[in-house]
Amino acid sequence: MTTSTIRRAGLLAALPLCAALSAIAADSYPTKPVRFIVPYPPGGTTDLVARGIGAKLTERYSQQFVVDNRGGASTMIGTDLMAKSAPDGYTIELVTQTTMSINPNVVTKPPYDTERDLAPITQVVYFPYVIAAHPSAPFSTLKEMIAYAKSRPGSVTYGTPGTASTNHLGGALLETLTGIKLLHVPFKGSGPAMTAVLGGQVQTIITGAATVIPQAKAGKVKVIAFAAEKRHPNWPDIPSTGEAGLKGYEAGTWFGIVTRAGVARPIINNLNKEIIAALGTAELGKSLTAVGFDIRTQSPEEFAKYIKADRALLGKVIKAANITLN
Repeated sequence: MTTSTIRRAGLLAALPLCAALSAIAADSYPTKPVRFIVPYPPGGTTDLVARGIGAKLTERYSQQFVVDNRGGASTMIGTDLMAKSAPDGYTIELVTQTTMSINPNVVTKPPYDTERDLAPITQVVYFPYVIAAHPSAPFSTLKEMIAYAKSRPGSVTYGTPGTASTNHLGGALLETLTGIKLLHVPFKGSGPAMTAVLGGQVQTIITGAATVIPQAKAGKVKVIAFAAEKRHPNWPDIPSTGEAGLKGYEAGTWFGIVTRAGVARPIINNLNKEIIAALGTAELGKSLTAVGFDIRTQSPEEFAKYIKADRALLGKVIKAANITLN
């Protein structure tokens, strides 16, 4: 028997042992606190979701899941920490569409590779958007808005939290599908963008329904359409873009949870199961849907495929709209 044959035999014999050790590690996981990175400042929607999930995981595992806010650089500061953490399952991250689908298309030299360095666990929520306008805007329906924009290219303004944000891409996709030309007005955050619309400095906005509805009820803005194929069950009185004839249009953003690539598969599967169970509890599920989130969960494999397809789709929109961060 040759030396190489002996080595191969030894490796094959070791495989069942490695699998057994991984299973044991998953059964006892976690034996210490888990760091839960949120690549955004405290107080936002990502923080709300992460702290809700973290609290439920703490209950389910009887071990602390500690939220660690590391905002900045379009989520890259927190994600770089995730990508450089130990592959032991004791660091997880709440990622967004910006992290996984947009940045890879607009950042030329990121400090990590999301496909190589991160392991998807599950999507957790989707945050649907609506198109809204200042009461003085000369249109009140989507068809009227499109007709007005076609007759006056570049005259209809829309505010967003910044260039290459999911809100910006929602506007770019609207332009692509309808052939209109809007004027993008980026701000440093959703708050300033909404303030500009309320003040009439910007005509329209594409943003979260939960942000707009209270302002609409107060008569400070008018909702043009829900940015989806069908009406949303939480707001059945708001017409959808689909029923207005705009097929294939959906604007919103999603959040998901990942860990470091190389984490034992049984641990990833276990986290997937417990996160989905946490989101299925009446307390957490109702609290998130009440503020405008749709609960969306997947297997790790399904989430990986979803990210890949979403990245490719947004890449086409970004290229068509010539969106860059430079």
